[in-house]
Amino acid sequence: MNPDLNKLQPYPFQKLAALFREVTPCPDYSPVSLSIGEPKHATPQFIRDAIANNLDGLANYPTTAGSDALRSTIAQWLARRYGIPLPDFKTQVLPVNGSREALFAFAQTVIDRTEAEPVVVCPNPFYQIYEGAAFLAGATPYFLNTLPEDDFALNFAQLPEAVWQRTRLIYVCSPGNPTGRVMPLGEWKTLFEMSDRYGFVIASDECYSEIYFDTPPLGALQAALQLGRCDYRNLVVFSSLSKRSNVPGMRSGFVAGDAKVIEKFALYRTYHGSAMNPVIQSASIAAWCDETHVAENRRLYAGKFARVMEILSPVLPVSLPDAGFYLWIQTPICDAAFAQGLYRDYNVTVLPGSFLARTAQGINPGEHFVRLALVADTEQTVDAAQRIAKFTSELSVASGK
Repeated sequence: MNPDLNKLQPYPFQKLAALFREVTPCPDYSPVSLSIGEPKHATPQFIRDAIANNLDGLANYPTTAGSDALRSTIAQWLARRYGIPLPDFKTQVLPVNGSREALFAFAQTVIDRTEAEPVVVCPNPFYQIYEGAAFLAGATPYFLNTLPEDDFALNFAQLPEAVWQRTRLIYVCSPGNPTGRVMPLGEWKTLFEMSDRYGFVIASDECYSEIYFDTPPLGALQAALQLGRCDYRNLVVFSSLSKRSNVPGMRSGFVAGDAKVIEKFALYRTYHGSAMNPVIQSASIAAWCDETHVAENRRLYAGKFARVMEILSPVLPVSLPDAGFYLWIQTPICDAAFAQGLYRDYNVTVLPGSFLARTAQGINPGEHFVRLALVADTEQTVDAAQRIAKFTSELSVASGK
């Protein structure tokens, strides 16, 4: 067996299941899960129809590159969404089976196993796929703690020069999971300068980019263009329809950016065998061409955030994220104890922040935080928020505060 498999940690939800095995949820309450970032809003009917109307595509093997129609559609969406020149769909865009698969596979392309101790840098807390991708590509992950005192920014000074010298890939997530923070242009400028200095590739995970409140989040390609990097060198963005269009089971996304890097990634994927089903390609074209359902999606999330913030703000230090559908909330007690007690007393599931992070520079930056995914319907979400408020108030009474 591949010995690097032994380096993989249990997934956060495995840790959560183990934590909950120690208690029994109160039967007086129906279960509400706010732990998993799986969209629950209805899949638009026109996407369902596009699948049903293109089932003949099941009779054909898909190509790794995908259809010209899909790649062209994605390129046009990128140009509209970010106000950038139309990317070359043949060299700068590649469809993938969702951003998760691509984020993992990308490290296999970028990391040179002949080098001594290559490094992959990740934000911390983070999407655990980044860490697994690093290990199974033969690299060592290093973590940049994103802390409230830094406004959850990437503080590049945390890592020594010797680590940056070995860095070959850095994963960033904007809007961030779990904080919802959007990277500003100044932070991108620093990151691009460091990429030029050390030669690493940037993988920008942007799967939450279309869930925002007022201002569309700045994208990596957009930032690069504003800073004069018209060739997007050493930059590849990853996006998906899962959150944007409420189709997590469709597994449809894309990568876009540096043509030289994408050429190598396409070569890898030819052997990887992860070509997108022709039926899904047809439905994806329909989804990327429509913005009405995306605006409605944002409206639903904004309504839930407003209700939840109103309920929780008297008892917890909540603040509206820049974008995304998560609340990242500091807890008055240990995050695991908070999640376990809430599940036991009120049958609400939230994810302890420490399960999303690793100890780095002497701390686990997820400790004393929980992540709430506001993905359930409005009624369930509001009900869960009211239970969380009651549980937190009871903690305050018990502690004498």
